[in-house]
Amino acid sequence: MKAAPAAELETIAVEVPEAAVPAYEAALAAACGVVGFFQDEARGVWRVEGVKAPGEMEAELALALALAAAASSVTAPLARGRTPAGGWLARTSAAFPEQRIGRRFAIRGTHLPPARIPGRIVLALDAGVAFGSGEHGSTRGCLRALERVPVRPQRILDLGTGSGVLAMAAAALFHRTVRATDIDPWSVRVTRQNAAANRLGSRIRVHRADGWHDRVLARESPYDLVLANILARPLCAMARDLALHLAPGGTAILAGLLARQVRMVLAAHRRQGLVLQRVLAEGEWATLVLRRRGGPPVRAADGRP
Repeated sequence: MKAAPAAELETIAVEVPEAAVPAYEAALAAACGVVGFFQDEARGVWRVEGVKAPGEMEAELALALALAAAASSVTAPLARGRTPAGGWLARTSAAFPEQRIGRRFAIRGTHLPPARIPGRIVLALDAGVAFGSGEHGSTRGCLRALERVPVRPQRILDLGTGSGVLAMAAAALFHRTVRATDIDPWSVRVTRQNAAANRLGSRIRVHRADGWHDRVLARESPYDLVLANILARPLCAMARDLALHLAPGGTAILAGLLARQVRMVLAAHRRQGLVLQRVLAEGEWATLVLRRRGGPPVRAADGRP
C-alpha cells in the first residue's frame, strides 16, 4: 500500500561562498529529494536549498552538514521553512513549461501530456527535478552546443550529470552509449530513473564517482566528447585531468559558469593545450566549447565547421 503524500514539506537552506557550493549541495542531497542553488550576486553568496519531509533524515543531514563544513572550511547556519506540498508542486509545475532549446531539443515536465514534436528530441523530466536548479541557462547552453558537436562521437562522458538531461540528450542525438557520473548518490538514482522513463536506460551507464579520480573513467578514456556542467572553480581544478582524458580532436563542453568567469576557466584550459571553439551565452550564464588539438578535421552535425 502506498504511503499518503506529506501534507507539508520543509525547505532547508544555507548561504555559502561559491567554493563551498559543491560540498553543501552534496550535504543537502543526503536528506533531500530535490536540491538546487542560486547566486545572490549583490551579496556575493550562493543559496543552496533543498526540500524534504519535516523530521525525516535528520541524523543523516546533521552528519552531512558537518562533513561539508570540514571539507569546505565554511560553517553555514541552516535555515528552515515550511511549505504545503501541494502548493510547492503546483508552483514547480507552473514554473516548468515545455522548453524548446536550439533546433533539436524539447524538455517537457512529466506533469505535461506526452508529445512528439517533429524534428526535435523530446526529453521528459519530473517537474520536481527542475525545482531550484539555478542551472537553466547553463543547461540550455550545453544543449545548443551539442547540436554543433562532431557527428557521432564514439566515447561520451557526462561528468557531474545531475538529473541526467545532458547524458540523455547526447545518447538520443548521437545514438551512442554515454557514461554519466556524479558524486551525489541522489543524482545517480535520479539519472537512472529519468533514463528509464525516456527509454534510454540501455544507453546511459551511470555510477557514483568523485570526478576524474575514478578507475572506470580512466579505463574508458580517452573520450571524444566530455560534458561538464558544474561550477567555475571545480572546472579550473580539473582542467589538467580533462586534457589528459580527452581524445585528440575531442570536444569538451563546459558550463555552470557565469559570463564574468569565462576568462578564468578559459585560461586554465588553455594552459593545458585546449583550444576555444566558441562561447555560447544564455543570460548571465556562459558555455565554453573547447577542442583538443590533433585528429582529423571535423564538421558539426549541421554541416558547419
